[in-house]
Amino acid sequence: MLKSFTLACGLLAMGTVAASAHITLEVGEASVPGAYKAVFRVGHGCAGSPTTKVRVQIPDGVIAVKPMPHAGWTIETVKGPYGKAYDYYGEKVDSGVKEVVWQGGNLPDSYYDEFVLRAYLTSDLKPGTTLYFPVIQECEQGAERWIEIPAAGKDADDYETPAPGLKLVPKP
Repeated sequence: MLKSFTLACGLLAMGTVAASAHITLEVGEASVPGAYKAVFRVGHGCAGSPTTKVRVQIPDGVIAVKPMPHAGWTIETVKGPYGKAYDYYGEKVDSGVKEVVWQGGNLPDSYYDEFVLRAYLTSDLKPGTTLYFPVIQECEQGAERWIEIPAAGKDADDYETPAPGLKLVPKP
């Protein structure tokens, strides 16, 4: 009995490690429209090599992006036009941050860290769907491309390098 319990706990722990191996969002659900604080969790480097850059692509319908400074890292934002103009608290906005890049730091493979941004999820985003944020993690040696977006009928667990997903729900 104890041996079975120990084996079951070991298997559960291995599954937990595998599931946390990807870059994920701390909060995986948000209501639309509304503000959202995205916390990207980086749990490992690239095959043992330290992480030196994290690039987050901002999906359509996400506006007013403001990244949080991260000690020891610099921030770069890549700006461009949105696919359309949005009403943001009475102001029309048609361009903004399309990508956020944290770089210049050194996150050893044996440590975990979080990279944060704040954004507004527009009413163009539909409750009941999942919004994906493709992320490229660059390391001293190599890179991990967390960019796979599940096809219809599949979910992130079906992929080796899934993009972090945010389930959209109706505003309460």
